[in-house]
Amino acid sequence: MSKSKSKIINKKMKKIAPIILCAAVMLCCSCQQKSAETTELVNDNAKNTTMEDLLTRRSVRSYTDEIPPMEVIEEICKAGTYAPTGMNRQSPIIIAVTNKEMRDRLSKMNAAVMGADNDPFYGAPVVLVVLADKNVHTYVEDGSLVMGNLMNAAHAKGLGSCWIHRAKEMFETEEGKQILKDLGIEGDYVGVGNCILGYTAGDYPEAKPRKENWVYWVK
Repeated sequence: MSKSKSKIINKKMKKIAPIILCAAVMLCCSCQQKSAETTELVNDNAKNTTMEDLLTRRSVRSYTDEIPPMEVIEEICKAGTYAPTGMNRQSPIIIAVTNKEMRDRLSKMNAAVMGADNDPFYGAPVVLVVLADKNVHTYVEDGSLVMGNLMNAAHAKGLGSCWIHRAKEMFETEEGKQILKDLGIEGDYVGVGNCILGYTAGDYPEAKPRKENWVYWVK
């Protein structure tokens, strides 16, 4: 290539170089803006999904006998472990029961508290028993928050759930104490609730109308 042609090319490159650089900067800014918009959209969708789950969860009292995948149950339990607790002392524990023999045993214990012989677990194949250390003064509140997380997480995973009471009475019995001992659980644990879960059988329950004067505003 001759020197004259080389000089001409160099001059042209010098002229178009700022244009190329400007285009590159604009493209980079556009990509960053789109990335930020995408992130914001994802965050908004996550917020909307959370609110939707909170507003549409219902107590389910009819289940199939199909056990959900273990990884789903584990995720639900994990959500329970992230419930807020007083001073973050994490007083509750969860006994996750998928074993049918133990599930049926707990069902009979629960029914016995009422003097009944039906299935208080409504056929649900999974029971997550929440207990809490009574030496922590917020143990009831802590365990209740865990129960709330479990039920909301179950709904988010497409499962039905329901809080079944009488966990306290169940584990005050000698049989209940023996179960804890057999599981190697030591300490002053008190039953807070039984979270039953599984696939809903039949139609999903409709929401009942909210009562008046739920919220009193002080502005």
